[in-house]
Amino acid sequence: MSTPRLFGIAGWKNSGKTGLAVRLVEEFTRRGYRISTIKHAHHDFDIDKVGADSYRHRQAGAHEVTIVSGTRFAIMHELRGEPEPAFEDILSRLAPCDLVLIEGYKREPIPKIEARRLEAAKREPLAPTDPHICAIAADHPVTEGTLPVFDLDDTMAIADFIAAKLGLPAITA
Repeated sequence: MSTPRLFGIAGWKNSGKTGLAVRLVEEFTRRGYRISTIKHAHHDFDIDKVGADSYRHRQAGAHEVTIVSGTRFAIMHELRGEPEPAFEDILSRLAPCDLVLIEGYKREPIPKIEARRLEAAKREPLAPTDPHICAIAADHPVTEGTLPVFDLDDTMAIADFIAAKLGLPAITA
């Protein structure tokens, strides 16, 4: 596999980014592509349960904790005061795949779709100030601008758009 293609999903909190990302992963996987995702969190998060062995390792001061089983592995890296890693550093850690869907990372210069919902935390459009937004997916009519607009729930049409935009090769059985 060559360098993966990147496509982002940007939007304000509660704009439908995660739901769209999950549906796109399901759709591209159904089509036979190998998909990876990167999600940017603007807050502290934890994937460990308090009291679990891996949590205890981290709390004791481990820089990285790797959990491995017969079905998956995870590496947690504690920054311990270091700056957040650059997007490129995170991308370089991924295994080979066909497409990396990126949720968040609003300011990265990658092609992306803007998710919009009426219930979003903010309703100010991102597209007018981000030249990398190449389409909008919304749960309401969008009349401004010249970008293609999709229904937020029309996963197949959005996946078709992304595949065409990135030139994803057809998967042969």
